[in-house]
Amino acid sequence: MQAAADKKVLLQVEHLKQYFPVKSDSLFKPKAYVKAVDDVSFQLYEGETLSIVGESGCGKSTTGRAILRLDEPTDGKVYYTGEDILHLNKKEMRRLRGALQVIFQDPFASLNPRQTVKQILNEAMAIQDVVAKPQRMDRMLELLGYVGLPSEALDRYPHEFSGGQRQRIGIARALAVNPKLIICDEAVSALDVSIQAQILNLLKKLQNQFGLTFLFISHDLSVVRHISDRVMVMYLGRVVEIAEKKDLFDSPLHPYTKALLSSIPVPNPALKRERVILKGDVPSPIDPPNGCRFHTRCPFVTEKCKLEEPTLRELSENHFVSCHFAEDFAQ
Repeated sequence: MQAAADKKVLLQVEHLKQYFPVKSDSLFKPKAYVKAVDDVSFQLYEGETLSIVGESGCGKSTTGRAILRLDEPTDGKVYYTGEDILHLNKKEMRRLRGALQVIFQDPFASLNPRQTVKQILNEAMAIQDVVAKPQRMDRMLELLGYVGLPSEALDRYPHEFSGGQRQRIGIARALAVNPKLIICDEAVSALDVSIQAQILNLLKKLQNQFGLTFLFISHDLSVVRHISDRVMVMYLGRVVEIAEKKDLFDSPLHPYTKALLSSIPVPNPALKRERVILKGDVPSPIDPPNGCRFHTRCPFVTEKCKLEEPTLRELSENHFVSCHFAEDFAQ
């Protein structure tokens, strides 16, 4: 891959926060918030796939939704091609949504069950006005060809397809408006393993064909290893490590990343791997711990970890980590 300095930044996220208020039964208790995303910053380069990984509840899907303004962020900045999209009004945001698309985890829930595939694709093109009405049928047939579905699929409803086929329809709908960036929110986690491989290969093929950029959200590290260029690890609403895929999988620097990678199944019963077992539960995002948020489960915790919050710093080229003692783990 090219050096980061040679790439064009397509998306830049700065200090993004997404807090959700918690209802209280008492008038006298201070208002509490679930800090789902708490001060997240990163860059996404044109034409790459950046994957966000972490345990359930770490804030990865909420980050994707906040970027798209499906949930209005509490604070922060999101720049798309240099434009802060959080300051756009509804009309301006609708104009931009053609460039920013999303593929959801459950293809059946994300497709209108009362519409045929033809109506689903036509609606997307009509809202964004990307294809003149006389040319839309040709464009729809073209889209079905891209995702490997027959032309007769246009007259069928979502319930008449398998899960993998429905996800192909979701991909076709995203492509219908000529996007530049697609956020894949657990896009293959609901599919069988063999179908997962087909969808991942399809996404990579389409990325090469149309120069797409992917923000790929997943908890499956095997999938992430297959599709990613870079990987960002989140824990309790914070970024703990960002690196090129090879660097992260070969030389993880954060204890949490090491624990995640040690949990990947190895398809060889004779191969022994040292498993890192984390003790305790993930703290509540309503009242996260002081200092390093991982210190309550970290096997290397010190008093400094409990008192001082580490910053996300570049330890080696394009390898960022949020840990006071990351240099020790690099040795």
